[in-house]
Amino acid sequence: MVEIERKFLIKDGLLKLSGKGKKIKQGYLSVDPARTVRVRMTDSEAFLTIKGKPEGIARIEMEYEIPVNDAEVLLKMCLYYPVEKTRFKEKNGEMTWEIDVFEGENKGLILAEIELDHEDQRIDLPGWIGEEVSSDSRFYNSSLCKKPFSKW
Repeated sequence: MVEIERKFLIKDGLLKLSGKGKKIKQGYLSVDPARTVRVRMTDSEAFLTIKGKPEGIARIEMEYEIPVNDAEVLLKMCLYYPVEKTRFKEKNGEMTWEIDVFEGENKGLILAEIELDHEDQRIDLPGWIGEEVSSDSRFYNSSLCKKPFSKW
């Protein structure tokens, strides 16, 4: 129920993605800083996610699987631009990183995220990890729908 996550930029040219990524399209029904409501869809599944206000790198997150047809309807009701990306999973030691390669209005942005068990958990940063942007709200997906990377 509590998501603890750190986000990083990727150093240019150092990450070689392995495996097949998963296409994701998501939109926001609410982008209020105290609560966001997201609809996320892949080819075969869809989710409705409610996130609370971030406190450091932690926040409440509740996610529910919904029918893909419902997600298609909800995506049409969303605010601003849809966030489109391909997500790759990269193993580094015992941890699995999620690498998001953004498309559409956010093309050119690549972020690495790691979910933690607790806020002060030690992580070994791979060589391709760049600047940490966990606390920079511009890199929240809910912000990228309002002001895409291409408009910075």
